[in-house]
Amino acid sequence: MKNKLLNKEARVAVIGLGYVGLPLAVAFIQKGFQTIGYDTSAKKVQSLVNGVSDIADISNETLQLCLDSDAFKLSANPEVLQKADAIIICVPTPLTEAMEPDMRFIKHAMQDIVAYAKDEVFISLESTTYPGTTRELICAPMLKKGHTLGRDFFACYSPERVDPGNKKFHTLNTPKVVGGVDEMSRELGEILYGQVIDTIVPVNSTEVAEMSKLLENTFRSINIAFINEMALLAEKMDIDIWETIEAASSKPFGFMKFTPGPGIGGHCIPLDPMYLSWKAKSKNFYSRFIELAHETNHSMPEKMVDHTAEALNLHQKAINGSKILLVGMAYKEDSNDLRESPGLHIYEQLCARGANVAFCDPEAPIFRDANGNIQKSIPIDYTAFSTYDLVVIITPHTAFNLEQIGIASRLILDTKNALKDRFQEKKWAYGKVHMTKTMAERS
Repeated sequence: MKNKLLNKEARVAVIGLGYVGLPLAVAFIQKGFQTIGYDTSAKKVQSLVNGVSDIADISNETLQLCLDSDAFKLSANPEVLQKADAIIICVPTPLTEAMEPDMRFIKHAMQDIVAYAKDEVFISLESTTYPGTTRELICAPMLKKGHTLGRDFFACYSPERVDPGNKKFHTLNTPKVVGGVDEMSRELGEILYGQVIDTIVPVNSTEVAEMSKLLENTFRSINIAFINEMALLAEKMDIDIWETIEAASSKPFGFMKFTPGPGIGGHCIPLDPMYLSWKAKSKNFYSRFIELAHETNHSMPEKMVDHTAEALNLHQKAINGSKILLVGMAYKEDSNDLRESPGLHIYEQLCARGANVAFCDPEAPIFRDANGNIQKSIPIDYTAFSTYDLVVIITPHTAFNLEQIGIASRLILDTKNALKDRFQEKKWAYGKVHMTKTMAERS
């Protein structure tokens, strides 16, 4: 196995071809590995076979080069796993409605691996999960099947660190944590990932690797919640939180800059801390920091809707019946990722209050609302912005001309401080209400 990995003779299979799996598969292909992409969605597989990528970080051109190289085999049939020497699991790990880990995708992947994998196979789990998952859900089924750890199979955990839309850090140059269930598994993991990724960070167990992923994003969740709460306090004290943050950021040590916003999104920050909280409760330990941060961050969309109502009220307008345009629906700038996006929650709450809501997002131009209806973005036509009673800036993609938005709009609620004091405004903690002209002048 070591020789196969070192000589790039090993065939690598990636299970799950989403935000994590597809870029990883492409990385292995580009480094000279024969690679199998397996996904249970036949529709997704066919789309990829046709050269169409639904992942923003992988262009159609890059995908086509991989397909043309004959190093990439795509399939929705688990039998392809028979040919794999190394299998990497990159499947979703959502939360249930009860905020508990939903492990069904990992379990399904392992059912396929147990049924079809060859003897002497290396298995790596990348999906976000709780400490102990690799031993419980990866090793246990293999051992139950009669395989011997260290001879018939090897297992490690290496948490994904994908940041969709990040122009600086990507799969190849983001340090990779690797922890094995035994020493040989860790060594094989270091060799495999070391062939495609610049920096490998080995740790002594899968539990440390699993915990490190949760620690990273729980840290972010708690600090985002803290700055959101400080913004609420600043609002009560009539203090500009944005200027306050910039002042504090001038300190060259002991301070890390976080900014408030309309809420948190993506697969990691809203969900990962709850995995840790769930695991902690199984040990009769209750993390008040995690629970409070979750509560604070998830209250932000409602705060933004309240600010929307206040902004309209400044001009004798009710939220019920008003025309409102949301600018940017993806959870972060220059990404098409709508998972857990606060924009979706703001949209639903505004509709529930009777507003006529539209959105503009060239990166994420379509989504399905709570009633199952398809909603489509309006085109970027700044002259049309003047027809709305209020424009709410949620995600200021670089594709937007903020100056034009400011000039064209009657009234703007800027949840990201994107306009930075360019226009007459009433300052609030999270959102600033910008008025380029009075409502009467624009009518």
